[in-house]
Amino acid sequence: MTTAIAPQFATGHIGLNVSDLDRSVDFYRRAFGFEQLAASADDDRRWAFLGANGKLVLTLWQQSDGVFSAETPGLHHLSFQVDTIEQVRSIEALLRELSVSFAHDGVVAHGEGVASGGIFFTDPDGIRLEVYAPTGAESAPAPSGVAPTCGFF
Repeated sequence: MTTAIAPQFATGHIGLNVSDLDRSVDFYRRAFGFEQLAASADDDRRWAFLGANGKLVLTLWQQSDGVFSAETPGLHHLSFQVDTIEQVRSIEALLRELSVSFAHDGVVAHGEGVASGGIFFTDPDGIRLEVYAPTGAESAPAPSGVAPTCGFF
C-alpha cells in the first residue's frame, strides 16, 4: 500500500451548529472580538461568518436543538491559540464578566511541567472551548497530571 505525502496543512475555518444564532454571534463577538464578515438574510437558513482582520475563522449554523454532547463521537473541543499567557488572562477576565462556565479555576497547564496552558470553558450551547498560549503556564496547576488537560474536561 502506498502512503501519500501530506501537504502542509493549516486549519481553515471551523463550522459549529448552534441553537440560537443571535445569541452565539453575540457571544463569539464579545468573547473573542470577532467581526461579523457575512450573515444570511434567509430566516429558514440562518448562518454567520465570523473572523478577524477580514479572515474567516468561525461559521455558525443555526440548525440544532438541545446542547452539545460530550458523550457522542464528534468534536471534543475547539482550541484558540494566542501569543501570551497575559492575553489568556485578559480573555478569562472578559469571559468572567459574561458569566461563562469554566472547567477549571483560572489558567492551568496542559500537563505537569509543561509550559503551555490556558483556560477551558463552554459557549452558550455547551460547546467546549479552550484559549491557550504556548508558554507562560509553567507554574500553573495541571489538573490531569501528565495527561493532556485539554483531553479531559
